[in-house]
Amino acid sequence: MARFYADEQFPFPVVEHLRNSGHDVLTVREAGKANQSIPDDQVLAFAVSQERAILTINRDDFISLHRRDDKHFGIIVCTNNRNWEQFAARIDKAVTAEESLQGKLIRVVRPVT
Repeated sequence: MARFYADEQFPFPVVEHLRNSGHDVLTVREAGKANQSIPDDQVLAFAVSQERAILTINRDDFISLHRRDDKHFGIIVCTNNRNWEQFAARIDKAVTAEESLQGKLIRVVRPVT
């Protein structure tokens, strides 16, 4: 299973579903870094130091960071989906399809309704 670092805006109910699926998810709050306005490049640097892939709904900024440097343990950019269980299942499916997340940008989009 994957090791994730969920950024500050990432929905906690999705974190819980991913954990129930066996993923190791660390949140910004659990890491003691909440409410500090930490720049995205430093959020990514922390994830790298912990050998974790980023989970984020902040797509544009993290796509830009990936384009500048792909030396990371994965960036999973998501469109928000209020169906938490479905949201987590789509992430799980996307990451388990990969042999490794290292250096990869994975896009998880909500289904068109």
